[in-house]
Amino acid sequence: MKRETIFLKMAVILMGVPILALCIFVVPGIASFAAELYPEMAYLKYLVLINIYAGAIPFYFALYQTFKLLSYIDKNNAFSEQSIKALKNIKHCAVLISGLYVVGMPLYYLMAERDDAPGIIVIGLVIIFASIVIAVFAAVLQKLLTSAIEIKTENDLTV
Repeated sequence: MKRETIFLKMAVILMGVPILALCIFVVPGIASFAAELYPEMAYLKYLVLINIYAGAIPFYFALYQTFKLLSYIDKNNAFSEQSIKALKNIKHCAVLISGLYVVGMPLYYLMAERDDAPGIIVIGLVIIFASIVIAVFAAVLQKLLTSAIEIKTENDLTV
């Protein structure tokens, strides 16, 4: 089991590195681009920065919770309340990311409208959809794990 979780832990780390690079190098350029498109609304720069960075915070928290969940699996403690709590936190983070991008969608619409680039809206919709899928998947896993723990507890009490 250890080999698979090491691979998954590396995958979690590799998911975080590009997003960190985007937040450091690309996001300020996107915010400046929004301010250039609407010079009369220069505050859009700060709204874009706040929206994207606010979405990065729950993303990294969800990655941390995923890392913790994989550690529980390594320790043969997968069927525990800690695992359920980690899945619950991942679910809440995914819903929060989706909500933040839904709230920020008018900003991206304004940028796409002025620059005539509908791809900006598509990227935002992909992020929203992916977050919703992750939230639903985490909720299903949370429910399954809860049922498995209840069955395990009943079997332990029966024997």
